[in-house]
Amino acid sequence: MGQKLKIAGWVSIGVFAGALTTVSLQTVARGAMTPLPLEEIQQLSAVFGLIKTDYVEPVDDKKLITDAISGMVSSLDPHSQYFDKKSFKEFREGTTGRFVGVGIEITQEDGLIKIVSPIEGSPAFRAGLKTNDLITKIDDTAVKG
Repeated sequence: MGQKLKIAGWVSIGVFAGALTTVSLQTVARGAMTPLPLEEIQQLSAVFGLIKTDYVEPVDDKKLITDAISGMVSSLDPHSQYFDKKSFKEFREGTTGRFVGVGIEITQEDGLIKIVSPIEGSPAFRAGLKTNDLITKIDDTAVKG
């Protein structure tokens, strides 16, 4: 009986120590997080409320919030964009799959086609086209202009 009591005591101490460690780690983790800017969130909420009550036409809540998030993300830099689920699905469909072509990035210079870069492994790359090459004819047809 004494041995069982001793084991139960050690298990209890272990459980208590584990609980204290968990609470301590949670406290440290919460302290490391930046608190929410409550004043700015209240301002956002107030503007949301004004739009809902005073705007000339009814506005869908979800669209209003999605557009607010989109504006917040797109204002970071020219390359950041927010996608909702539907937009993200459309984006993924447009950027996956199989692409066909000769495999060159081009621009125009003096009315001619100038190669910016051939894509490695593409037909253009295998044909020996190089960066800054100018294409003047395609199948005996002049491309100038």
